Amino acid sequence: MQIPKEKLNDDLYLFMDIFKPDKFKITSKGIELRSIVDLNGDIALAKDIIRKLGLKLSVSHTAEMLTFRGFEVNYL
Repeated sequence: MQIPKEKLNDDLYLFMDIFKPDKFKITSKGIELRSIVDLNGDIALAKDIIRKLGLKLSVSHTAEMLTFRGFEVNYL
């Protein structure tokens, strides 16, 4: 799914281009990734991509997000 670049900041657009999420929802703070099979592995991968590229993003995960096997990638 291609999202118009003007709806996302450059760091988030670059992250999505590399991570290639299957299911996500755009939020006011960034994106919410859903239906993750390997939740721990994908959270670690997302953090690694953000760190290696020096993106101004953060990963957020709460117990509530477990119900839809998801996490968020938010703007800093």
